[in-house]
Amino acid sequence: MRGGMPWSATMIRFENVGLRYGGGPEVLRDIQVKVDAGSFHFLTGPSGAGKSSLLKLIYMSERPSRGLISLFDREISALPRRELPPLRRRIGVIFQDFRLIDHLSTFDNVALPLRVAGESEAKIKDSVTELLTWVGLADRIQSRPPTLSGGQQQRVAIARAVIGRPSLLLADEPTGNVDDEMALRLLRLLEEMNRLGTTVIVATHNQHLATRMSQPRLHLEAGQISLIPFEKAAP
Repeated sequence: MRGGMPWSATMIRFENVGLRYGGGPEVLRDIQVKVDAGSFHFLTGPSGAGKSSLLKLIYMSERPSRGLISLFDREISALPRRELPPLRRRIGVIFQDFRLIDHLSTFDNVALPLRVAGESEAKIKDSVTELLTWVGLADRIQSRPPTLSGGQQQRVAIARAVIGRPSLLLADEPTGNVDDEMALRLLRLLEEMNRLGTTVIVATHNQHLATRMSQPRLHLEAGQISLIPFEKAAP
């Protein structure tokens, strides 16, 4: 059990969900999907299919135009905004645009979730230093985001998202700015988080990379979603 939820629980449920922006056409339509607690899925689909929009619905930064969404066994589609922050604190998010705080060091950016949670500075120092070493940034701990490359900023964003061991981790193209070797290393980190109990959804356009991992895929196309089980490639 993690975060008060049994392993057999449903972490995310979409029931006939649609999303449109303003008066435009529906970006997502009739989305019907269930994601179990403790699972790991890739979210794939062509550019513009709505992968980022789907993640925004889960993270509650967008509301559905219609349908019901349940998260952590609560219906969230119409929750008052004052009730959203406690739920969001159980979610780690790796954004495409990183959203690092420019005036804070690499260390302090990654430490933020632990400080918000009230962890001791001694534990924060040990945990953050260990994780930054693992992602290859031991020599950039005191650097600020503007001095880092895109790939380094990406790794800082990933470290910040996983440092607090969230119940749910959403990653939007988390390997888009790193080479294939580092991409696999980062995905192995997300797999380890999953083994520790975190439910993981990784949105990626890199289907080749997704097929190298033994995880099922949620595939978005033409505004609708389908589940593609993992199939081991023939030798």
